Amino acid sequence: MWISSIVPVRKKNGQIRVCVDFKDLNNACLKDDFPLPIVELMIDATTGHEALSFMDGSFGYNQIRMVPADEELTAFRTPKGIYCYKVMPFGLKNAGATYQRAMQTIFDDMLHKNVECYVADLVVKSKNRENHFHDLRKGIEIEQAKINAILRMPEPRNIHELKSLQGKLAYLRRFILNLASRCQPFSRLMKKDVPFQWDEACDKAFKSIKSYLMKPPVLVAPVPGRPLIMYVAAQERSIGILLAQKNDEGKENALYYLSRTMTPNELKYSPIEKLCLALIFSIQKLNHYFQSHSIHLVSKANPLKYVMAKLVLSDRLAKWYLQLQ
Repeated sequence: MWISSIVPVRKKNGQIRVCVDFKDLNNACLKDDFPLPIVELMIDATTGHEALSFMDGSFGYNQIRMVPADEELTAFRTPKGIYCYKVMPFGLKNAGATYQRAMQTIFDDMLHKNVECYVADLVVKSKNRENHFHDLRKGIEIEQAKINAILRMPEPRNIHELKSLQGKLAYLRRFILNLASRCQPFSRLMKKDVPFQWDEACDKAFKSIKSYLMKPPVLVAPVPGRPLIMYVAAQERSIGILLAQKNDEGKENALYYLSRTMTPNELKYSPIEKLCLALIFSIQKLNHYFQSHSIHLVSKANPLKYVMAKLVLSDRLAKWYLQLQ
């Protein structure tokens, strides 16, 4: 029999919340690999709806009953005795996956039409409502408060303030073209045993980012059945990707910006291999788009041809070849 300990946690209002530490039980449980929805796809699916109603399941996990034979596994010790749950408690390893499965079963005929759910969070969406809560007709925009938080920041004076800046930028990375390249001057300051000296290059990069955020791009949701255009580039120390799609007027609209800094080993790659690296990175991060759309690849050279047409592959290229299948 498993007996877990309780952990009292004081809430903001001063009341005590009694939590149960299921660490040992969770370590003994197999992982339920039921997939959670991809947040980016949910955002895309919600764009264009005039009215959104957001709901949160009230004690959501507790709405699901435990299998009677498993109730004793949730036993926990208190000063008044040993108790167990008859409903699914918070803190179990597979509670999130179980709840998501239940929600998708309940709303099966409505999902991706007028309902989206992420575990206990639910949004009901409608395209034609006069009084709407949030107007998303223009596309996917950065929350203005997030932009203002960066625009009002003074230049970082130490490593902690620089990490704070980078954390805020990471939240907006989908919207910023070549973010890794823009932040490159900061990377030197992040190394161990390097004195923090905010130089002219850092100042120029910081001002460039602020200038960019003064007029941030508005991203659009992909139109089903219409191909996507992916631009892949390798710069001196970073790789970058732009995912776009043509609208009804033939103009390209951005869907997603993606970039990262190359590692010291990756910097040694040939130019074509760096493009291959960018392509693999895009597959790892944007695969959910590739599964539902055909992709037109645009780059200075053809990384697909380089990998797929080679008769002899190194270990690295062989690994990339398998990922491109």
